[in-house]
Amino acid sequence: MNNRVIFTGGPGSGKTSVIDLLCQMGYQSAPEVGRKVIQAQVKSQGSALPWLDKAAFRDEMVLEEINNYENFGDTEITLYDRSIIDSYGYSKLECIPISELLLAKCRELDYYRKVFIFPPWEEIYANDAERKQDFNVAVATYHEMVNAYKKFGYDLIEIPKASVKERAKFIISKLSND
Repeated sequence: MNNRVIFTGGPGSGKTSVIDLLCQMGYQSAPEVGRKVIQAQVKSQGSALPWLDKAAFRDEMVLEEINNYENFGDTEITLYDRSIIDSYGYSKLECIPISELLLAKCRELDYYRKVFIFPPWEEIYANDAERKQDFNVAVATYHEMVNAYKKFGYDLIEIPKASVKERAKFIISKLSND
């Protein structure tokens, strides 16, 4: 089994909460790059922000995803809060031309072929300083992620709408079966 395990879906669907619990249980994770880029850009007063320059934001995310891939080996299970494929899906969502680098890295970087996808869940969706999209955009993002991962040959495992603990158990059981 490839030990690079992706969690994807629309914003606000519970990915990070489940990853946080799994990390408390001993799993390691790579940082979520969208928030990292937003926080760094706000701090430096940069413009690579989804509400200012979507293409520059995407390009920064691509670089951070490559960095995550290079810095987190596959000797033990590593949970990825999104991946390079999400940058492709974001490009499609926002109608941003897809760079050759992004396309090449989507084909080159190899992750566990089963991806955990979190469906939109309006009851837990909330905006914050980095998440400014409305729920309809979260739903559209989810659909673009489904399309993107299927395009690159990944199998999607939809996470049930349940408590964080139940979701974590579900994921552990799926990982244990491989």
